[in-house]
Amino acid sequence: MELKDMRVLVAGSGKSGIGAVSLLQKVGADITLYDGNETLTEELVKEKLDNSEGVKFVFGNLPSEVINNIDLMVLSPGIAIDAPFVNEVRDAGVEIWGEIELAYRVAKGKLIAITGTNGKTTTTALVGEIMANYFKKVDVVGNIGNPYTTTAFESDEDTVTVAEISSFQLETIHEFKPDVTAVLNITPDHLNRHYTMDNYANVKMSISKNQDENQVMVLNYEDEIIREKAASIKNKIVYFSSKRALEEGVYLEGDNIIYSMDGKKEMITTVFDTSLVGIHNTENIMAAIAISINMGVPKDVIRESIKEFKAVEHRIEYVTTINDVVYYNDSKGTNTDASIKAIEAMSRPTVLIAGGYDKKSEFDEWVEAFGDKIKCLVLLGATKDKIAETAKRHGFDNIIMTESLEEAVKVSAQNAEPNYAVLLSPACASWDMFDSYEQRGELFKRFVKNL
Repeated sequence: MELKDMRVLVAGSGKSGIGAVSLLQKVGADITLYDGNETLTEELVKEKLDNSEGVKFVFGNLPSEVINNIDLMVLSPGIAIDAPFVNEVRDAGVEIWGEIELAYRVAKGKLIAITGTNGKTTTTALVGEIMANYFKKVDVVGNIGNPYTTTAFESDEDTVTVAEISSFQLETIHEFKPDVTAVLNITPDHLNRHYTMDNYANVKMSISKNQDENQVMVLNYEDEIIREKAASIKNKIVYFSSKRALEEGVYLEGDNIIYSMDGKKEMITTVFDTSLVGIHNTENIMAAIAISINMGVPKDVIRESIKEFKAVEHRIEYVTTINDVVYYNDSKGTNTDASIKAIEAMSRPTVLIAGGYDKKSEFDEWVEAFGDKIKCLVLLGATKDKIAETAKRHGFDNIIMTESLEEAVKVSAQNAEPNYAVLLSPACASWDMFDSYEQRGELFKRFVKNL
């Protein structure tokens, strides 16, 4: 589709929307930027744009005359695809793309796309580092923080793009066709948006829907939902497993990570040759190995890259040690499954700080994962009462309710004995009290260091 002179409505003025506007300016589209927040002004939004010349702005309700005069809408991932104005645009026969579809149509080179409920940021960052250690031009983009639209125009045939892709972004793909895809795991999340687990799983697996039988899809063999959905996929599937040997794929054998293909087995690395902790990170490493080998990266480059890689910020991130109490920031643990993995990674008795925005999650399995490890639960945010009720129902009652993250940190320090850990792993999104999980994590680190 030729984008030059096309009348495009960009919905949403956040980072994704601004990235889409900038890319559309470069390809010569006729752009209208729309945001449903009627308190916004042109002046406020123009401050986000490097160049606002020629861009039209609409705030609040979307007039029908605007809808009737556009050829395409680019929807930011934070906007639900069944929002009333989106339905109006769709009913008017206007095609709706997401930002990654837009970027894909413009970009050149090879593309790796990684999704999953948990682990995708770490895996994307690791794959990006491996690629950068072998290929000349590598862009790491997507949900990891740098919109794909910001790099697409400058890419060329030699570029390798590594993209972290969320379920929200996958709802609006059409021709999006990565060279290698990966789905790391599928556990309950964002059900307030996707409504059912089956819908959510289907959206995640749709990352490969345009790939052909020669293009690789890397999948977690130990995820039952993925294995069931994979039965109808035409791609070349490469599995990884932390629990069993695979005739073909990547698997954990004792402390060694093995790659097996065409009857040949080779040890790639060990769990000791990395700074990443926990079995979930071992799975992330295995996925990265499978992706990288199928991108043609030599195994020695992969091995050295894993050894040099440092943990992603806000994901079981070591902060400091005070009075023999170790503090960890897992603000990116925005759902129960991610938080369970952080709990499992703790090697000390732990004071756990949790709670936040309510995504309609249930917390029973999460509380059951406490075992003897979690000694005290410090709660805050919109879900604190729901979590407390669930914990008590499972027989855990050492619970402290707080009104702020700063208070939670102080209370945790007071209740942590020598040789304890204090872990911020909210099991909830941040949006009730913070702009993002990054902001929550940065504040946690600041409050800890103020101790």
